[in-house]
Amino acid sequence: MTDNPTNTAEEIDGPRRDFLLISTSALGAAGVAVAAWPFIHSINPAADVLALASTEVDLSAIEEGQSVTVMWRGKPVFIRHRSAAEIAEAESVDTSDLKDPESDADRVQKAQWLVTVGVCTHLGCIPSGQSVGDNRGEFGGWYCPCHGSHYDTSGRIRKGPAPFNLPVPPYAFTEDTMIVIG
Repeated sequence: MTDNPTNTAEEIDGPRRDFLLISTSALGAAGVAVAAWPFIHSINPAADVLALASTEVDLSAIEEGQSVTVMWRGKPVFIRHRSAAEIAEAESVDTSDLKDPESDADRVQKAQWLVTVGVCTHLGCIPSGQSVGDNRGEFGGWYCPCHGSHYDTSGRIRKGPAPFNLPVPPYAFTEDTMIVIG
């Protein structure tokens, strides 16, 4: 068998080299992906964190005017069954006077239930106002004694150094008296 005298060595070995280059590159990329997977997987949340990703709360035992604290993702969540007077007070506030303007309707799904993360937005303290007899501040909501932040019955900052309202976590009513936070 004789080679065609017009074919050069480059023309004969070129396709073989291209195949070897492509297959070696693909195998190398697969090897890098396999080696990197444990590092990428270590960034995912741990099983105990995923277990806390959502919290189901039965609201039927909470009486009007009562507040309860549940834990969600390691943070306290304040749930208050607001009275008609608390709802009226929260709805009557002129939002243009607020440091972090937000209407009461934007903070609740059902007017009688307020759900907020119970962490002061100033330095991360836990405000008082959940238990009977606690200081609820000048606006009847929560009071952070560490630096004097006052929150109203909608969890909005009204006085003090806190820059933002108490955050509202993502939650949904699954029944009239059952919510899932997270």
